[in-house]
Amino acid sequence: MSPARSESVSDRDRLSCFPYGVGHSTEGVCLSIRLGPHRILLDCGLQDLSSLTRDRQPPADWVFCTNARRDRARGLLELHETYPQLPIYGSEVTAKLLPLNWLERPLDEIPRFCQGIPWRSLQELSKGLTIELFPAGNLPGSAAILLSYAAPERTYKVLYTGDFFLSNSRLVEGLSVESLRGSSPDILIIEGTYGTARHPRRRQQEKQLIEKIDRALAENRSVLLPVPPLGLGQEILMLLRSHHQFTGRDVDIWVDGEVAIACDFYLELLPQLPTSVQNFAKHQALFWDEQILPHLRRLSGNFEKIPRYPCIAIVDDTLDFRTERLPDSELWTILWPEPLSSERRDELEQQLLEWPNYQLDSYLLSEHSDGRNTTQLIHNIRPQHVIFVRGSALNLADLTSLEELQNRYQLHSPPAGTLVELPVGDTFIQPAPPTETNYEGELNELETSVNIILPNAIAIDPHWKNFAETGIVEARWQGEELVLRGLSQRELLGNSQQTRPQIDLDCCGTCLHQRSQRCYNPASPLYSFKVTPDGYCPAFEMNNE
Repeated sequence: MSPARSESVSDRDRLSCFPYGVGHSTEGVCLSIRLGPHRILLDCGLQDLSSLTRDRQPPADWVFCTNARRDRARGLLELHETYPQLPIYGSEVTAKLLPLNWLERPLDEIPRFCQGIPWRSLQELSKGLTIELFPAGNLPGSAAILLSYAAPERTYKVLYTGDFFLSNSRLVEGLSVESLRGSSPDILIIEGTYGTARHPRRRQQEKQLIEKIDRALAENRSVLLPVPPLGLGQEILMLLRSHHQFTGRDVDIWVDGEVAIACDFYLELLPQLPTSVQNFAKHQALFWDEQILPHLRRLSGNFEKIPRYPCIAIVDDTLDFRTERLPDSELWTILWPEPLSSERRDELEQQLLEWPNYQLDSYLLSEHSDGRNTTQLIHNIRPQHVIFVRGSALNLADLTSLEELQNRYQLHSPPAGTLVELPVGDTFIQPAPPTETNYEGELNELETSVNIILPNAIAIDPHWKNFAETGIVEARWQGEELVLRGLSQRELLGNSQQTRPQIDLDCCGTCLHQRSQRCYNPASPLYSFKVTPDGYCPAFEMNNE
């Protein structure tokens, strides 16, 4: 499907966005932008390019890739092979990292089709059309793109953030809001990965991850961290190499698969990494170090070849636990990056049924801005139109429902295949507020409890699934209003594992229905789930044996 042309708007002043993919779930991001007569494709993370390649003519005049991750870039090679003359651009670092998306081919057979553009260097694509790239902070090479189009009557600007992160991480400096404050775009296309969620500061996230790893090793458990090949794995390795709790620690860190290959690419990019990283590399190896503890080694082959335990292993997140076996004699803690949905957790639990000695947990080490920083950037940029992409439909809908944004900007969160016209004027057009559904119910006070009865229609709302995940809610007063919040399985299992359960505590470790770290009580909201010894649910029964 291609965007239809409107006869009511002059081509010279037409601005529109047609999304081929908006990054819901695993579909990838691919956006077609029209600026007057110019067609520009932003990212190509599609797995299926049939909607782009059905015509003999290319779907755009230029293509720009914001970073080298799969959901932004995996379709570029096929697009290039279909239309060899179509120019494809990205930052200089992204151009070097792109081959990581096609490792099924020999590296020397992957064409270098992406042309690198230096940072903050204004490039003229055509008369009246320019582009400028800004470091976006999410990944080495991640770029925010500013497009300027000079029409006869005025100049239009579009800012596309790609994946952005405002805070500094171990290997990337964050996006500078100050550098964009004077850009004055009419249209802002921004990711909404985490919706309105608010996260702890980056250093606090790192501290919590280090504590989880440290606790597992202290319990003689090895730690397995499945991660995407590019970005998060290298960040964790740098964290382990530089954090004071692990500096000089006698533990082996093993790296497998595409994560290890990506580490090799990073070593070639050292001059483009932050000065602090370059200084670190002057004194010890960034990766692959046999001299300084902790040792960092490449895992070639299966886990049976690891000579000593406990250890830390960082592997591809595509690892299939049904076919890859860890040594049954060893205890393992598997740490999965958030967001870990209940569906994904269930899938992992099924894959791990044959693994007798594991614990599954999650951690937050975000590489995308949370809701607070997303709205902060929008308010600093002050566009007329804001288009949200990349993130679950629910998270993007939460952002478009924020009153602080509705009153100031035209908000859009289009599904794939929906054309969005973007009229720009000198006066603000007040958008229609999204419809909200209120649910009226009844409240009954009983002798020992209070019943709140709501209509069944509330369960149709997409928020309900997370709210009702365990069937247990938490209530608290917020002024004169009572706020209800559904408790997740993870919260029931208990986030605090600082101490081991004692024999007289009501917890999963002393429950009659817990066997082999799994709940077998049909009356429990944790039934059939893996549980930790210090977890708890209201269906607890003491094991007196």
